[in-house]
Amino acid sequence: MAISLLVVIGVIVVLIIASFRVFREYERGVIFLLGRFWKVKGPGLRLVIPLLQQSVKIDLRLITMDVPPQDVISRDNVSVKVSAVLYFRVVDPERVVIQVENYILATSQLAQTTLRSVLGQHDLDEMLSARDKLNQNIQSILDEHTDAWGIKVANVEIKHVDLNESMVRAIARQAEAERERRAKVIHAEGEFQAAEQLVAAAMRIATQPEALQLRYLQTLADISGQSNTVVIPLPLEIFRILGGKEPVRAEPPERSAVE
Repeated sequence: MAISLLVVIGVIVVLIIASFRVFREYERGVIFLLGRFWKVKGPGLRLVIPLLQQSVKIDLRLITMDVPPQDVISRDNVSVKVSAVLYFRVVDPERVVIQVENYILATSQLAQTTLRSVLGQHDLDEMLSARDKLNQNIQSILDEHTDAWGIKVANVEIKHVDLNESMVRAIARQAEAERERRAKVIHAEGEFQAAEQLVAAAMRIATQPEALQLRYLQTLADISGQSNTVVIPLPLEIFRILGGKEPVRAEPPERSAVE
């Protein structure tokens, strides 16, 4: 009799100990009563009646998930491998348990298909230069689909866009050609601006003869610093001022007509 009483007391003590669950600050327990959803408990020490109630523990911390490299064909028919990283957390423990069987696996599969679908609508140049825009686009699509599961997608980051060797060489040639084009355009713009300045200077000298004399003096100063021979350009007006005649250019003799 005493042994049976001790056994009964032991079983009761074990059931009482097993009835308590400890949920940490970042954990919640989804409680089911006879198979039906009852409530969400936590954090702290919570009572879960054995046999009548069952609990499912859910972690509310931010989850970091690597999206495996995906083969993507861009809109301009370039084959690349793209990998990304996904940040998400559970915001509704009830829905994440009831609406989806394995929310981590489901989120991973959805991220892979969404990554291929979104990037396939863009050119290679956009994948390489507009990553922020693509990240936001992928995040909004994932967040819209996972909202029914009680999951919030915090961020999506494209990590790598891997190209084959031939495509890398083609991009390098394209970049070199683009640099040469820009250099030629800049050189042409410089020549055009210089020509405009020369035209403006010529018009100023034509209207103000004193500017031409100043240009003569500047030319003499430049020549004197570079060579011992000095060439002095004299305008024809000086001969008129001094009363002389303008130098006559020698004309070639006319040929006599042969009769």
